[in-house]
Amino acid sequence: MQIAARDLTKGSIYQSLLLFAAPFLLANFIQALYGTVDMIVVGWFTDAAGITAVSIGSQIMVLVNSMVTGITMGGTILIAQYMGAGQEHEISRTIGTMFTLFFLIGLALTVLLFGGASPLLIALQTPAEAFPDTMAYTRIAACGVIFTLLYNGVSAILRGMGDSVRPLLFISVACVCNVLLDLLFVGVFHWGPGGAAAATILSQALSMVLSILYLRRRDFVFDFKLQSFRLSGSKARKIIHLGLPISLQSTMVDISFLIIAAVVNTFGVTAAAAVGIAEKFNSFAMLPASALSGAIASMVGQNIGSGQPERARKVLRIGIVFSLIGALGFFLWVQLSPESVMLLFKADREVIEAGLDYIRAFSFDFLLVAFVFCMNGFYNGCGCTVFSMVNGLLATFLVRIPLVFLLGNMLGMFGVGLAAPLASFASIVLGYWYLFTGRWKQQGLISPEAAPAA
Repeated sequence: MQIAARDLTKGSIYQSLLLFAAPFLLANFIQALYGTVDMIVVGWFTDAAGITAVSIGSQIMVLVNSMVTGITMGGTILIAQYMGAGQEHEISRTIGTMFTLFFLIGLALTVLLFGGASPLLIALQTPAEAFPDTMAYTRIAACGVIFTLLYNGVSAILRGMGDSVRPLLFISVACVCNVLLDLLFVGVFHWGPGGAAAATILSQALSMVLSILYLRRRDFVFDFKLQSFRLSGSKARKIIHLGLPISLQSTMVDISFLIIAAVVNTFGVTAAAAVGIAEKFNSFAMLPASALSGAIASMVGQNIGSGQPERARKVLRIGIVFSLIGALGFFLWVQLSPESVMLLFKADREVIEAGLDYIRAFSFDFLLVAFVFCMNGFYNGCGCTVFSMVNGLLATFLVRIPLVFLLGNMLGMFGVGLAAPLASFASIVLGYWYLFTGRWKQQGLISPEAAPAA
């Protein structure tokens, strides 16, 4: 089995960062298409209530995915460490543990989501006219959580082994399938938001099956025999130990989005639909910064490990420049023609008017997250994951959410949108303070607990 490796401690930082970030960007872009395609197709063939149902339902599913994203990353890191040590047997045991662990988590989440959908939607103050469709979307999507987790597990395994091309191909297949099934279920069969959810889970199930069949036909380290799907306590603890900080931060931030959605839902179905559309566009605008964050974490980790803190700091500066360039086009688009963004989803005039103020104010965050995401990647790469998590949670729960309540009542939808860039600004201030203290130089990427077992 060949070990794929890339030395990021030498050569041009500009070239290395761009090449390393490209697979992240493409995969993230295609992943973001899932919910967006659902909302576009539903917007074409239904009404504001249907758009609201997909918006709220997809936010819930994003939260579920975030709960396991960190755990998945923990598996990627552990496999990569064993790859570096050439311990194929430990890789096989880790893969068996990942599949078993993700299956059990997916089963538990399916039961919780399906049974708790109604009280959850009530807590989110889902508009009455959108409640039935939102319930259908959430419960159908809940039935596909296991497929989502196992597919993400396969991708995590391949990335940990140095293969970023196959996960990209698998998710591309899933995306194409999702578009076709959306048009069939929603456009032809008129199944509404529930049809969009069914299209998504069937597409991910297909991608999962294809990825596993691909691995079984190759000389792969894991044999996929029933007895190999065993939960190793030590491996599970290491995966959770590595991924828990990332998982906690992602989950808490997504919970904050649900809180904000609950506030917006009190404004009515029109406002909820407008924010739902804007957030789908916003997710694309932030893809460059998100991709660069992952690349920066890896590059900084290698350079800190090799005793080159100043090169690591230069990676951060260059990453911010690249992120700003990527964000600038989206920012100008919203400022010059916000109506065209809303019209992508064929929104009616009332939804467009409600969304214009929100997206104009929020778009300043496109520029600010170029700093925030890159700094998060930098601090994670340095080993300062606790600071990165605390900084993000403080900005979200002590700045953004209170401002949503305050500015929302004072300025309406413009105030709700403005809360995001103000929170990011607070995060940047704290992030640069920590950078100037130099404490990040004292952290190591590799700790004894994270090192592979002998």
